[in-house]
Amino acid sequence: MDLLLPLILAFMCFSRYNMADSGTAFNLDLVRQSLERQEDTIVFCLIERSRFPSNSPLYSQNLDLVPGFSGSLVHFIVKETEAIQSKAGRYENPEENPFFPDDLPHSVVPSHKYPKFLHPPAASVDVNKQIWDMYFNKLLPLFVTKGDDGNYASTAANDLNCLQALSRRIHYGKFVAEVKFREAPQEYEPAIRSQDRDALMNMLTFKNVEETVKKRVAKKATVFGQDVSHGNNTSAEKYKVDPSILSHLYDEWVMPLTKLVEVEYLLRRLD
Repeated sequence: MDLLLPLILAFMCFSRYNMADSGTAFNLDLVRQSLERQEDTIVFCLIERSRFPSNSPLYSQNLDLVPGFSGSLVHFIVKETEAIQSKAGRYENPEENPFFPDDLPHSVVPSHKYPKFLHPPAASVDVNKQIWDMYFNKLLPLFVTKGDDGNYASTAANDLNCLQALSRRIHYGKFVAEVKFREAPQEYEPAIRSQDRDALMNMLTFKNVEETVKKRVAKKATVFGQDVSHGNNTSAEKYKVDPSILSHLYDEWVMPLTKLVEVEYLLRRLD
């Protein structure tokens, strides 16, 4: 417990915009504000991860870097970190979804009473396997340089930050879907009763909004990722993470997976 306490305290002091903990009634405007703030987190997480090269041994299934553990070192670090954070109560928050939910320890800190906003079947909607595969196999190679500097623990910590930020943003689709359903249940109920995924997906797709989001995250990557000189002049030619990668991330994965979460949530909304 002596070793665990500092980690618990550090987690409990971690501050971010948390709708589920705000005590504020949900509505679509507040949900959108949260989604926009989560964009900042995702951009900064990718910038921090870009400081390290690919460090491929971290992800190898065959090196046996952890005696007695079957899997990659990043798998081990993420699983063990989630176990510690679970003891600090992280996964009692409905916004959080662990990547390795099996056999997570119970919280050892006083339980927080989060508002019961989501429909109970929300807990069964989880796309973290797709997020894990997307991040390591598709996204990561787009913005890190090749190489091995040996900083595996620090690299994995940044990977976990990226994974958790992406997971939180994508699974926030449950809150989006619930708000939309409450505002106009009569519009969604026919498609839900017929379990029509395509109809729900069409109802949840707004191309003009998606284009706005893509432009906004690219602009944030431009602003946050510029190198600033001592004379306060910024370089417009080199960025810590190419802004087009953020736009691509949202277009190809974040928004489609978010809509998938929304659809899967709504399909269970009348259960």
